[in-house]
Amino acid sequence: MFLAFNELKHEKLRYGLVIAMITLLAYLIFIMTSLALGLANENTDALYSWHVKSGVLNKSADVNLRQSLLTKAQVDALTKGKDNAAMAETSVVLTGKGADKEAVTFVGLRENQFIAKDMELTTGKKVHRKYQVVLDDSLQAKGYKLNQKIRLNSSDHAYTIVGFTHKAKLNIVPVVYGTIPAWQELSQVGPRFAASGVFSKNDSIKNTDKALKSYSLTDIIDKLPGYSAQNTTFYFMIGFLMIISLIIIAVFLYIVTLQKLPNYAVLRAQGVPNRFLINATLAQAFLLTASGVVIALIFITITGYALPESVPMTVDPVITSLVSIGLILMSILGALIPMRMVTKVDPVSVIGG
Repeated sequence: MFLAFNELKHEKLRYGLVIAMITLLAYLIFIMTSLALGLANENTDALYSWHVKSGVLNKSADVNLRQSLLTKAQVDALTKGKDNAAMAETSVVLTGKGADKEAVTFVGLRENQFIAKDMELTTGKKVHRKYQVVLDDSLQAKGYKLNQKIRLNSSDHAYTIVGFTHKAKLNIVPVVYGTIPAWQELSQVGPRFAASGVFSKNDSIKNTDKALKSYSLTDIIDKLPGYSAQNTTFYFMIGFLMIISLIIIAVFLYIVTLQKLPNYAVLRAQGVPNRFLINATLAQAFLLTASGVVIALIFITITGYALPESVPMTVDPVITSLVSIGLILMSILGALIPMRMVTKVDPVSVIGG
Protein backbone atom coordinates (compact mmCIF):
# COMPACT_ATOMS: atom_id res chain seq x y z
CA MET A 1 0.00 0.00 0.00
CA PHE A 2 2.89 2.37 0.83
CA LEU A 3 4.49 1.83 -2.59
CA ALA A 4 1.16 2.25 -4.40
CA PHE A 5 0.26 5.44 -2.52
CA ASN A 6 3.62 7.08 -3.14
CA GLU A 7 3.53 6.17 -6.81
CA LEU A 8 0.12 7.87 -7.12
CA LYS A 9 1.55 11.00 -5.50
CA HIS A 10 4.55 11.00 -7.84
CA GLU A 11 2.56 10.47 -11.09
CA LYS A 12 -0.38 12.81 -10.44
CA LEU A 13 -1.29 13.53 -14.07
CA ARG A 14 -1.18 9.93 -15.28
CA TYR A 15 -3.19 8.51 -12.43
CA GLY A 16 -5.43 11.56 -12.30
CA LEU A 17 -6.59 10.72 -15.83
CA VAL A 18 -7.22 7.10 -14.81
CA ILE A 19 -9.26 8.26 -11.80
CA ALA A 20 -11.23 10.66 -14.04
CA MET A 21 -12.05 7.79 -16.40
CA ILE A 22 -13.19 5.57 -13.51
CA THR A 23 -15.23 8.46 -12.09
CA LEU A 24 -17.11 8.93 -15.36
CA LEU A 25 -17.80 5.20 -15.68
CA ALA A 26 -19.00 4.95 -12.08
CA TYR A 27 -21.14 8.08 -12.44
CA LEU A 28 -22.77 6.70 -15.58
CA ILE A 29 -23.56 3.41 -13.83
CA PHE A 30 -24.96 5.27 -10.80
CA ILE A 31 -27.15 7.38 -13.10
CA MET A 32 -28.49 4.31 -14.91
CA THR A 33 -29.13 2.47 -11.63
CA SER A 34 -30.94 5.45 -10.10
CA LEU A 35 -33.08 5.97 -13.20
CA ALA A 36 -33.99 2.26 -13.29
CA LEU A 37 -34.98 2.37 -9.63
CA GLY A 38 -36.86 5.64 -10.06
CA LEU A 39 -38.89 4.34 -12.99
CA ALA A 40 -39.58 1.06 -11.16
CA ASN A 41 -40.84 3.02 -8.14
CA GLU A 42 -43.12 5.15 -10.30
CA ASN A 43 -44.71 1.94 -11.54
CA THR A 44 -45.35 0.57 -8.06
CA ASP A 45 -45.36 3.41 -5.49
CA ALA A 46 -49.12 3.29 -4.97
CA LEU A 47 -49.21 -0.49 -4.53
CA TYR A 48 -46.38 -0.46 -1.99
CA SER A 49 -47.96 2.43 -0.08
CA TRP A 50 -50.97 0.20 0.66
CA HIS A 51 -48.73 -2.31 2.51
CA VAL A 52 -50.43 -5.27 0.86
CA LYS A 53 -49.01 -8.72 0.13
CA SER A 54 -51.57 -10.33 -2.17
CA GLY A 55 -54.59 -9.67 -4.33
CA VAL A 56 -57.53 -11.42 -5.97
CA LEU A 57 -58.34 -10.62 -9.62
CA ASN A 58 -60.63 -11.99 -12.27
CA LYS A 59 -58.95 -15.12 -13.64
CA SER A 60 -59.63 -14.15 -17.27
CA ALA A 61 -57.85 -10.78 -16.84
CA ASP A 62 -54.40 -12.41 -17.10
CA VAL A 63 -53.14 -10.61 -13.93
CA ASN A 64 -53.96 -7.22 -15.46
CA LEU A 65 -55.60 -4.80 -13.02
CA ARG A 66 -57.20 -2.70 -15.74
CA GLN A 67 -58.78 -5.74 -17.38
CA SER A 68 -60.09 -7.25 -14.15
CA LEU A 69 -63.66 -6.74 -12.95
CA LEU A 70 -65.28 -8.14 -9.80
CA THR A 71 -69.00 -8.13 -9.07
CA LYS A 72 -70.44 -6.66 -5.89
CA ALA A 73 -71.23 -10.14 -4.57
CA GLN A 74 -67.64 -11.27 -5.16
CA VAL A 75 -66.21 -8.16 -3.46
CA ASP A 76 -68.52 -8.48 -0.46
CA ALA A 77 -67.51 -12.13 -0.01
CA LEU A 78 -63.79 -11.30 -0.13
CA THR A 79 -63.83 -8.20 2.08
CA LYS A 80 -65.47 -9.63 5.18
CA GLY A 81 -62.11 -9.54 6.97
CA LYS A 82 -60.61 -6.22 8.07
CA ASP A 83 -57.30 -7.08 6.34
CA ASN A 84 -58.90 -7.11 2.88
CA ALA A 85 -59.86 -4.05 0.81
CA ALA A 86 -61.35 -3.46 -2.62
CA MET A 87 -59.80 -1.19 -5.22
CA ALA A 88 -61.00 -0.17 -8.67
CA GLU A 89 -58.74 1.27 -11.37
CA THR A 90 -59.29 3.10 -14.64
CA SER A 91 -57.41 5.61 -16.79
CA VAL A 92 -58.80 9.16 -16.98
CA VAL A 93 -57.76 12.62 -18.14
CA LEU A 94 -57.53 15.27 -15.43
CA THR A 95 -58.23 18.92 -16.25
CA GLY A 96 -58.52 22.01 -14.08
CA LYS A 97 -58.60 25.76 -14.53
CA GLY A 98 -55.07 27.16 -14.64
CA ALA A 99 -53.54 23.67 -14.51
CA ASP A 100 -52.02 21.34 -17.09
CA LYS A 101 -54.11 18.56 -18.59
CA GLU A 102 -52.79 15.25 -17.22
CA ALA A 103 -53.35 11.56 -17.96
CA VAL A 104 -53.84 9.92 -14.56
CA THR A 105 -54.99 6.67 -12.99
CA PHE A 106 -58.23 6.90 -11.04
CA VAL A 107 -58.35 4.50 -8.09
CA GLY A 108 -61.68 3.99 -6.37
CA LEU A 109 -61.67 2.86 -2.72
CA ARG A 110 -64.15 2.11 0.03
CA GLU A 111 -63.58 4.66 2.79
CA ASN A 112 -64.24 2.16 5.58
CA GLN A 113 -61.49 -0.23 4.42
CA PHE A 114 -57.82 -0.14 5.38
CA ILE A 115 -56.34 1.24 2.12
CA ALA A 116 -58.40 4.42 2.41
CA LYS A 117 -58.26 4.57 6.23
CA ASP A 118 -54.45 4.15 6.40
CA MET A 119 -53.65 6.61 3.59
CA GLU A 120 -51.11 9.21 4.72
CA LEU A 121 -51.88 12.72 3.49
CA THR A 122 -49.38 15.52 3.01
CA THR A 123 -52.19 18.09 3.23
CA GLY A 124 -55.98 18.24 3.34
CA LYS A 125 -58.42 15.51 4.35
CA LYS A 126 -59.59 12.12 3.10
CA VAL A 127 -62.40 11.40 0.66
CA HIS A 128 -65.87 11.05 2.20
CA ARG A 129 -68.15 11.90 -0.71
CA LYS A 130 -68.59 10.69 -4.28
CA TYR A 131 -67.20 13.78 -6.00
CA GLN A 132 -64.21 14.31 -3.74
CA VAL A 133 -60.69 13.20 -4.69
CA VAL A 134 -57.18 12.98 -3.22
CA LEU A 135 -54.31 13.54 -5.67
CA ASP A 136 -50.67 12.55 -5.81
CA ASP A 137 -48.73 15.59 -4.59
CA SER A 138 -46.61 15.69 -7.77
CA LEU A 139 -49.68 17.22 -9.44
CA GLN A 140 -49.28 20.34 -7.31
CA ALA A 141 -46.38 21.29 -9.57
CA LYS A 142 -48.81 21.08 -12.51
CA GLY A 143 -51.06 23.78 -11.00
CA TYR A 144 -53.57 21.72 -8.99
CA LYS A 145 -54.50 23.09 -5.57
CA LEU A 146 -56.48 22.15 -2.49
CA ASN A 147 -60.27 22.75 -2.80
CA GLN A 148 -59.93 23.27 -6.56
CA LYS A 149 -62.72 22.06 -8.85
CA ILE A 150 -61.52 19.65 -11.54
CA ARG A 151 -62.91 17.50 -14.32
CA LEU A 152 -62.20 13.83 -14.99
CA ASN A 153 -62.66 12.90 -18.65
CA SER A 154 -65.82 14.63 -19.88
CA SER A 155 -67.80 14.01 -16.70
CA ASP A 156 -70.89 16.08 -16.06
CA HIS A 157 -69.92 16.62 -12.44
CA ALA A 158 -66.98 18.60 -11.12
CA TYR A 159 -64.74 16.91 -8.54
CA THR A 160 -63.23 18.74 -5.56
CA ILE A 161 -59.60 18.19 -4.50
CA VAL A 162 -59.78 17.62 -0.74
CA GLY A 163 -56.24 16.35 -0.15
CA PHE A 164 -52.82 15.36 -1.46
CA THR A 165 -50.78 12.27 -0.72
CA HIS A 166 -47.14 11.34 -1.39
CA LYS A 167 -45.78 8.55 -3.61
CA ALA A 168 -49.07 7.78 -5.33
CA LYS A 169 -48.04 6.65 -8.80
CA LEU A 170 -49.10 3.60 -10.77
CA ASN A 171 -47.81 2.68 -14.22
CA ILE A 172 -45.64 5.85 -14.15
CA VAL A 173 -48.65 8.18 -13.94
CA PRO A 174 -50.07 10.01 -10.90
CA VAL A 175 -52.98 8.46 -9.01
CA VAL A 176 -56.25 10.21 -8.23
CA TYR A 177 -58.02 8.52 -5.30
CA GLY A 178 -61.80 8.61 -5.15
CA THR A 179 -64.80 6.42 -4.40
CA ILE A 180 -66.08 3.19 -5.95
CA PRO A 181 -69.33 4.90 -7.18
CA ALA A 182 -67.22 7.55 -8.93
CA TRP A 183 -65.16 4.78 -10.57
CA GLN A 184 -68.35 3.04 -11.75
CA GLU A 185 -69.46 6.28 -13.37
CA LEU A 186 -66.08 7.12 -14.95
CA SER A 187 -65.42 3.61 -16.30
CA GLN A 188 -69.08 3.16 -17.32
CA VAL A 189 -69.25 -0.37 -15.92
CA GLY A 190 -72.54 0.20 -14.08
CA PRO A 191 -73.53 -0.89 -10.59
CA ARG A 192 -73.02 -4.61 -11.26
CA PHE A 193 -69.23 -4.38 -10.87
CA ALA A 194 -67.73 -3.09 -7.62
CA ALA A 195 -63.93 -3.35 -8.02
CA SER A 196 -60.98 -4.30 -10.18
CA GLY A 197 -59.53 -6.44 -7.41
CA VAL A 198 -59.34 -7.11 -3.69
CA PHE A 199 -56.01 -6.68 -1.90
CA SER A 200 -54.93 -8.05 1.46
CA LYS A 201 -52.30 -7.51 4.14
CA ASN A 202 -51.99 -11.30 4.31
CA ASP A 203 -49.91 -13.57 2.07
CA SER A 204 -53.05 -14.92 0.40
CA ILE A 205 -56.81 -14.41 0.35
CA LYS A 206 -59.18 -17.31 0.89
CA ASN A 207 -61.18 -17.60 -2.31
CA THR A 208 -63.70 -20.24 -3.39
CA ASP A 209 -64.95 -18.52 -6.55
CA LYS A 210 -63.57 -20.37 -9.60
CA ALA A 211 -63.84 -17.20 -11.72
CA LEU A 212 -61.30 -15.46 -9.48
CA LYS A 213 -57.69 -16.19 -8.64
CA SER A 214 -55.35 -15.09 -5.84
CA TYR A 215 -51.91 -13.70 -6.73
CA SER A 216 -48.93 -12.47 -4.75
CA LEU A 217 -48.11 -8.77 -4.98
CA THR A 218 -44.92 -9.67 -6.87
CA ASP A 219 -46.93 -11.51 -9.55
CA ILE A 220 -49.28 -8.54 -9.96
CA ILE A 221 -46.39 -6.04 -10.20
CA ASP A 222 -44.52 -8.16 -12.75
CA LYS A 223 -47.59 -8.06 -14.99
CA LEU A 224 -47.90 -4.28 -14.94
CA PRO A 225 -47.69 -3.02 -18.57
CA GLY A 226 -44.05 -2.61 -19.59
CA TYR A 227 -42.68 -3.12 -16.06
CA SER A 228 -40.68 -6.32 -16.62
CA ALA A 229 -39.41 -5.26 -20.06
CA GLN A 230 -38.28 -1.89 -18.71
CA ASN A 231 -36.43 -3.42 -15.75
CA THR A 232 -34.82 -6.13 -17.88
CA THR A 233 -33.54 -3.49 -20.32
CA PHE A 234 -31.97 -1.46 -17.52
CA TYR A 235 -30.46 -4.55 -15.88
CA PHE A 236 -28.78 -5.56 -19.15
CA MET A 237 -27.48 -2.03 -19.70
CA ILE A 238 -26.04 -1.86 -16.17
CA GLY A 239 -24.55 -5.35 -16.53
CA PHE A 240 -22.87 -4.46 -19.84
CA LEU A 241 -21.53 -1.24 -18.30
CA MET A 242 -20.00 -3.25 -15.46
CA ILE A 243 -18.33 -5.60 -17.96
CA ILE A 244 -17.12 -2.64 -20.05
CA SER A 245 -15.74 -1.07 -16.86
CA LEU A 246 -13.81 -4.26 -16.12
CA ILE A 247 -12.29 -4.30 -19.61
CA ILE A 248 -11.37 -0.59 -19.61
CA ILE A 249 -9.84 -0.70 -16.13
CA ALA A 250 -7.91 -3.87 -17.03
CA VAL A 251 -6.57 -2.23 -20.20
CA PHE A 252 -5.45 0.90 -18.34
CA LEU A 253 -3.79 -1.14 -15.61
CA TYR A 254 -2.10 -3.31 -18.24
CA ILE A 255 -0.65 -0.24 -19.96
CA VAL A 256 0.44 1.29 -16.67
CA THR A 257 2.04 -1.98 -15.57
CA LEU A 258 3.82 -2.28 -18.92
CA GLN A 259 5.28 1.21 -18.45
CA LYS A 260 6.48 0.30 -14.97
CA LEU A 261 8.24 -2.94 -15.92
CA PRO A 262 11.73 -1.34 -15.62
CA ASN A 263 10.85 -0.25 -12.08
CA TYR A 264 9.65 -3.72 -11.19
CA ALA A 265 12.80 -5.19 -12.72
CA VAL A 266 14.97 -2.99 -10.48
CA LEU A 267 12.98 -4.04 -7.42
CA ARG A 268 13.27 -7.70 -8.40
CA ALA A 269 17.03 -7.28 -8.88
CA GLN A 270 17.20 -5.87 -5.34
CA GLY A 271 15.52 -8.99 -4.01
CA VAL A 272 11.97 -7.68 -3.55
CA PRO A 273 9.63 -10.72 -3.57
CA ASN A 274 6.80 -11.16 -6.06
CA ARG A 275 4.24 -11.05 -3.24
CA PHE A 276 5.21 -7.46 -2.44
CA LEU A 277 4.88 -6.38 -6.09
CA ILE A 278 1.51 -8.14 -6.48
CA ASN A 279 0.15 -6.51 -3.32
CA ALA A 280 1.37 -3.12 -4.54
CA THR A 281 -0.40 -3.59 -7.90
CA LEU A 282 -3.67 -4.68 -6.27
CA ALA A 283 -3.46 -1.83 -3.75
CA GLN A 284 -2.94 0.63 -6.60
CA ALA A 285 -6.01 -0.71 -8.42
CA PHE A 286 -8.02 -0.40 -5.21
CA LEU A 287 -6.89 3.19 -4.56
CA LEU A 288 -7.58 4.28 -8.13
CA THR A 289 -11.07 2.77 -8.25
CA ALA A 290 -12.01 3.79 -4.71
CA SER A 291 -11.02 7.38 -5.46
CA GLY A 292 -13.05 7.41 -8.68
CA VAL A 293 -16.07 5.82 -6.99
CA VAL A 294 -16.02 8.30 -4.09
CA ILE A 295 -15.93 11.24 -6.49
CA ALA A 296 -18.77 9.67 -8.52
CA LEU A 297 -20.79 9.23 -5.31
CA ILE A 298 -20.39 12.93 -4.59
CA PHE A 299 -21.54 13.76 -8.13
CA ILE A 300 -24.59 11.47 -7.98
CA THR A 301 -25.61 12.91 -4.60
CA ILE A 302 -25.44 16.44 -6.00
CA THR A 303 -27.34 15.30 -9.11
CA GLY A 304 -30.08 13.75 -6.97
CA TYR A 305 -30.69 17.06 -5.22
CA ALA A 306 -30.29 19.22 -8.34
CA LEU A 307 -32.65 17.40 -10.70
CA PRO A 308 -36.34 18.40 -10.67
CA GLU A 309 -38.94 16.01 -9.24
CA SER A 310 -40.26 15.39 -12.74
CA VAL A 311 -37.15 13.30 -13.45
CA PRO A 312 -37.85 9.76 -12.15
CA MET A 313 -34.54 9.22 -10.39
CA THR A 314 -34.08 7.56 -6.98
CA VAL A 315 -30.64 7.38 -5.36
CA ASP A 316 -30.84 4.43 -2.98
CA PRO A 317 -27.89 4.24 -0.50
CA VAL A 318 -27.95 0.44 -0.26
CA ILE A 319 -28.05 -0.22 -4.02
CA THR A 320 -25.47 2.51 -4.70
CA SER A 321 -23.16 0.98 -2.09
CA LEU A 322 -23.52 -2.47 -3.66
CA VAL A 323 -22.72 -1.05 -7.11
CA SER A 324 -19.67 0.73 -5.62
CA ILE A 325 -18.40 -2.50 -4.08
CA GLY A 326 -19.00 -4.27 -7.39
CA LEU A 327 -16.92 -1.70 -9.27
CA ILE A 328 -14.04 -2.02 -6.79
CA LEU A 329 -14.14 -5.81 -7.06
CA MET A 330 -14.18 -5.47 -10.86
CA SER A 331 -11.06 -3.31 -10.73
CA ILE A 332 -9.22 -5.80 -8.52
CA LEU A 333 -10.24 -8.56 -10.92
CA GLY A 334 -8.97 -6.44 -13.80
CA ALA A 335 -5.67 -5.91 -11.96
CA LEU A 336 -5.10 -9.66 -11.93
CA ILE A 337 -4.84 -9.72 -15.74
CA PRO A 338 -1.42 -7.94 -15.99
CA MET A 339 -0.18 -9.77 -12.89
CA ARG A 340 1.65 -12.39 -14.91
CA MET A 341 3.93 -9.69 -16.36
CA VAL A 342 4.88 -8.63 -12.86
CA THR A 343 5.66 -12.13 -11.63
CA LYS A 344 7.57 -13.13 -14.79
CA VAL A 345 9.61 -9.96 -15.25
CA ASP A 346 13.30 -10.71 -15.88
CA PRO A 347 15.62 -8.01 -14.50
CA VAL A 348 18.41 -8.93 -16.96
CA SER A 349 16.23 -8.66 -20.10
CA VAL A 350 14.49 -5.45 -19.00
CA ILE A 351 17.44 -3.57 -17.48
CA GLY A 352 20.04 -5.07 -19.79
CA GLY A 353 23.31 -6.74 -18.91
